[in-house]
Amino acid sequence: MFLNVIENFLSSTGFVALTWQHLVMLGIACFFLYLAIVKQYEPLLLLPISFGMLLTNIPLGGLMDYPVYEIGTDGLPHLKQLGGVLYYLYQGVKLGIFPPLIFLGVGAMTDFGPLIANPRSLLLGAAAQFGIFTTFIGAVALGFTGQEAASIGIIGGADGPTAIFLTSKLAPHLLGPIAVAAYSYMALVPVIQPPIMKALTTKEERMIKMEQLRPVTKIEKILFPIITTILGALLLPSATGLLGMLMLGNLFRESGVVDRIFKTAQNELINIVTIFLGVTVGATTSADKFLKAQTIMIIALGMLAFAVGTAAGTIFGKIMSKLSGGKINPLIGSAGVSAVPMAARVSQVVGQKENPSNFLLMHAMGPNVAGVIGSAIAAGVLLSIFG
Repeated sequence: MFLNVIENFLSSTGFVALTWQHLVMLGIACFFLYLAIVKQYEPLLLLPISFGMLLTNIPLGGLMDYPVYEIGTDGLPHLKQLGGVLYYLYQGVKLGIFPPLIFLGVGAMTDFGPLIANPRSLLLGAAAQFGIFTTFIGAVALGFTGQEAASIGIIGGADGPTAIFLTSKLAPHLLGPIAVAAYSYMALVPVIQPPIMKALTTKEERMIKMEQLRPVTKIEKILFPIITTILGALLLPSATGLLGMLMLGNLFRESGVVDRIFKTAQNELINIVTIFLGVTVGATTSADKFLKAQTIMIIALGMLAFAVGTAAGTIFGKIMSKLSGGKINPLIGSAGVSAVPMAARVSQVVGQKENPSNFLLMHAMGPNVAGVIGSAIAAGVLLSIFG
């Protein structure tokens, strides 16, 4: 009797069902946890994603199990067994709820003043989205469907919530590898971008000092999110969810009349949604879905998207520098990828290494926040075509 109890207990443990694939995924999860905790690479999202990856690859845990229904005598389906807790939280991703809420918080934390003061920087943010469409073409050439290629290409926008939003709509089966690739490259911005920026610019260009930006009035900051929402939503209705929530969060910030919900949006709300989003996205990376040759292709194409976006922004920055008579430092073009504010900080660091008296941060924030708008619009374009 006692031996049977022991045998039944051992057969119910996860060790019995553990495979080498599970061990590989647990190792990958621990590696990403190391990057998040020790190296502090985008820890606010990489840590919950990594732990979600760890949870979903523990055999028999059942956290992402679907609910089970059976047909009753009345011919109607009746719930037989509840799904896992992460399955229900994942509906916020699947139904496109969490990414717009993240954008609401991002908008509340973002100052669009540098973009308003220098509207030309919007062009740099647009140029950096070139990597999205270049990689889309490459993915189609490698045999991915249009929906899959669009989801892979959006990695080049360096905007995790946008990548998750678009992928959940077009290619939900690729959500795990695309989310991991998007946030990994966002975390590696200080490593990936500088070699590309230096290769495409001369020392003299990197030393260019830019004039101080003009002051932006309060009325301009209030009108900006309203006008941007109207024009953007009319141009691309499919981008209204992301763009509208981004601008609503920013209007909370700039209006000055809703201090309580402004603080909630930029603190409690975005923190709670980030936990749910990160853990559930990580939980989609089960061994049977993640350990495929397709995943390696997605990660490689994601790197291409990010590199091309950085290069396109820098090259367009060079063009604007020439047209302005050397008044624009082309390094700020690389900040057009929407990894806010890390990409802008990289522009500042690279420029200051060449000229210690150079301060490019606020100038780079213009293209940087323009990139957030650009990636949302790019997602809207792809969603309107393939959705």
